[in-house]
Amino acid sequence: MAEYLAPGVFIEEIERGPRPIEGVATSTAAFLGETERGPVRPRLVTSVNDYLRQFGGAFGDDKFMPYALTGFFDNGGRRAYVCRLVGAGAVAAKVTAGGIDFEASGPGEWGNRIHLKLSKGSATAGTKREPTTFRLQVAYWDTDAPGDAYPDPFDPTQNRVLPRPTQMEDFDNLEFKDAASPDFYSKRLDGNSALVRLTAEVPAPLAALQETALTPLAGGVDGAALTKTEFVGSDPDNSKRTGLSALELDEYREVALVAAPGVTDTDIVKAVYEHCERNRFRFAVIDSKPNVGNASTLDPRTDFTTSYAAFYYPWVYVSDLRTGVRRKVPPSGHVLGLYARTDNARGVWKAPANDTLSDVFDLEYYVDTGTQEVLNPRGVNVIRRFPARGIRVWGARTLSDNALWKYVNVRRLFIFLEHSIYDATQWVVFEPNDERLWARVKDTIRLFLRTQWRNGAMMGLTEDEAFTIACDRSTMTQDDILNGRLVCEIGIAPVRPAEFVVFRIFQNTAEAQS
Repeated sequence: MAEYLAPGVFIEEIERGPRPIEGVATSTAAFLGETERGPVRPRLVTSVNDYLRQFGGAFGDDKFMPYALTGFFDNGGRRAYVCRLVGAGAVAAKVTAGGIDFEASGPGEWGNRIHLKLSKGSATAGTKREPTTFRLQVAYWDTDAPGDAYPDPFDPTQNRVLPRPTQMEDFDNLEFKDAASPDFYSKRLDGNSALVRLTAEVPAPLAALQETALTPLAGGVDGAALTKTEFVGSDPDNSKRTGLSALELDEYREVALVAAPGVTDTDIVKAVYEHCERNRFRFAVIDSKPNVGNASTLDPRTDFTTSYAAFYYPWVYVSDLRTGVRRKVPPSGHVLGLYARTDNARGVWKAPANDTLSDVFDLEYYVDTGTQEVLNPRGVNVIRRFPARGIRVWGARTLSDNALWKYVNVRRLFIFLEHSIYDATQWVVFEPNDERLWARVKDTIRLFLRTQWRNGAMMGLTEDEAFTIACDRSTMTQDDILNGRLVCEIGIAPVRPAEFVVFRIFQNTAEAQS
């Protein structure tokens, strides 16, 4: 409390009443898998073009990340973290040019097709002044060069450069002497180049500029096939974590949805949904295996039992990103895009079902009602084609064997509420644990739940029917208080989807009415 020693009028700002709770985002996704190129740390992308710039396009017959991200954004997704995974033994291509050590932005043989060139910055080019800046030009080809030599795409005397680079970057007027300058080369390149990065953690200033011709990176090696180890990505050094372990770091805490497109290995799938269970604020989407023509044999709960994941069947046909012909891909990317679209348009409490999938023109297998009657109780969410209504997700169940958590939207609603309350009540820690604090906590949560109820997230015609909050002597013993525990109990009546719609129609005669 302020101490006043001289007479006068003093104004104090005080905090009183409930604090507002802001709902957390629920549609940010993370995708794990192999990409053509790029960094191995999770990287945010906000569009298909952003993904293509940082991670490349389609490659290989069993690599589905480009299709998953395309399906995600085409179906309403807005933000996604891409977790590129590489197998054991992968090495990044490197080169020393102009006294600077460069390496490809991520491991793999792809880096051997990166070429770079250093020249005077345009600020001093064509003058006799001593240069203090340089220009870095980078080119990448996604195919091998004819005759093992790429033409210089930055040479103005070259009228035709074939093959054209897949991607080019140009960084002009990079300061190389003054490390305090905002244009110092390490500051400008950090996070801005999708192709190269500096090997040194703290690059040193250069005494003089050494111009170079077009110089290739070398030594890049692809790793072995991916295993569970690469998906988990554990490392004692937080800066070297990849995969699921990297997603546990605070900088990626906004991730709410997780998928590993096309991955059906039991151990890896378990690692993905167990990550969501530990985190408590994430939900996984699992792909079925391809080529399962006899759908009645599907029973994912024999291997997976969790309320933090949903299982989708069958695979879908989309246009091949390279040839335009139809190609079979797993549905998880498209489904997560539908999740995001539903969240943004209706709310996380709306089941992500009975809506069309964009960018899909056919299904691997057609499922009829009789087959779905077998699959639905097993937690298989079927994607079906309906005449005149298109291809739709026709299921909204988790893999839980607990009836309370069998619907996707119920689990995700609780994730949303729990995460929002958790983030917004951190201020409570170490406050005096008395009746005034209890009342303030109750009021804070009540205002938030009232808003969600009015938005349609809960059952009930009144607040008392929709939710209950208790934070008083009925929830805490004296022992709880003496041991520093504040216990608040919250009851929620979530809305559940109208999964089975029954109309009972009968004849009502005029005589019966009278």
